[in-house]
Amino acid sequence: MTRMFALLTAALLPVPALAEVEIQEVVSPGGITAWLVEEPSIPFTAIDILFEGGANEDAPGKRGATNLMMSLLEEGAGERDAQAFAERAEELAARMSFDAANDSVSVGLQFLSENREESVDLLREALLDPRFDMDAVERVRAQVLASIASDASDPGAIASDTFSALAFPGHPYGTSLDGTPETVAALNIEDLRDAHERALTRDRALVGVTGDITAEELGPLLDRLLGDLPESDGAEVPEASYDLPGGVTVVDFPSPQSVVLFGHEGIAFDDPDYFPAYVLNEVLGGAGFDSRLMQEVRVKRGLTYGIGTDLVPRDLAAQVMGQFSSSNDKTAEAVRIVRDEWARLAAEGVSEEELDAAKTYLTGAYPLRFDGNSRIASILVGMQSNDLPIDYIATRNDRIEAVTQEDVRRVAARVLQPESLHFVVVGQPEGLRSGGF
Repeated sequence: MTRMFALLTAALLPVPALAEVEIQEVVSPGGITAWLVEEPSIPFTAIDILFEGGANEDAPGKRGATNLMMSLLEEGAGERDAQAFAERAEELAARMSFDAANDSVSVGLQFLSENREESVDLLREALLDPRFDMDAVERVRAQVLASIASDASDPGAIASDTFSALAFPGHPYGTSLDGTPETVAALNIEDLRDAHERALTRDRALVGVTGDITAEELGPLLDRLLGDLPESDGAEVPEASYDLPGGVTVVDFPSPQSVVLFGHEGIAFDDPDYFPAYVLNEVLGGAGFDSRLMQEVRVKRGLTYGIGTDLVPRDLAAQVMGQFSSSNDKTAEAVRIVRDEWARLAAEGVSEEELDAAKTYLTGAYPLRFDGNSRIASILVGMQSNDLPIDYIATRNDRIEAVTQEDVRRVAARVLQPESLHFVVVGQPEGLRSGGF
């Protein structure tokens, strides 16, 4: 068995049942906090780090800088160029990931216990001393520009970009974190170093760790990995204001079918009504064939192959969003059915049978998320990001079970706003045009 194969195998091995997931809060000697789940049965550890702020902090006129910078962190650091860095990671069987989102940037590290110290040191180099060599910058810049060009001809990406621009004009949420061809082409090394200083600061680091490491071992490791990052950059992210009334926006796109993205303002994760809204969404457009929209739009009328909705509680704005695709001659009818079901659920709430089915699915599916050390580490970070208590894993399903039919009825009337629903339609739909209903 090769060392890389051993790492991949370890990442997929089963983990303890939810009742046995014991989370420890670890504070390093230098004051860095992490949540830890010890799992010594396999010689493997996963670390997930989330830095709050993200691409929202791109400097004015520099959209795409954070995304490009994060894509370059494994393209050479310290004395190692891109090839040497990749070779060293391969020697250690260490897997790293670097990702950018609007609200945060994230870093992942998976390593075998025998290579713990060397793997952590390699990631430390990437975080503290990225090279930003010009050849690597140009190569990765070309990849980003190719992705932007691809999105420009992808109806799903066009729908998403259009909805965001309409909903959040003037805010980073309103533009792609990839940037535009113009802004990405103009980024220089100084812009990348500025983005690096903004994004990776110690005061906004949230850390989740799962695997073959003790609390006593983790504390000093945290200081070595993150202790020399800047304490804070003091950057402020502008407030987001949702600015899109109900209606339809049609984007002409030559295709036999239309892609439809729809939604309106939603509910924040820390809202007391979030869990009833979560159950409500499962009834409205959740997984499987039992949701209202799937039944009405696909099963009964055959207007689409699939339709779903989600709560999107971002840091600076919350939305309820959904999506489907339909042939151009059926899109208008599907849009009408979505609005009708939205209004019916808002007015009537859910049946006891629907409520029970939603609870059964949501509580039964939850343990399936804990299918490996890296997934658990990510969940630990997500819990911290959402200010959840350390016992949330053990109590989450109880919160779902506590939701009553009256809770869902009340929250449906509050959250679902059929007159505020906006549909962005990318295609050539028959009988639909931009404007109000």
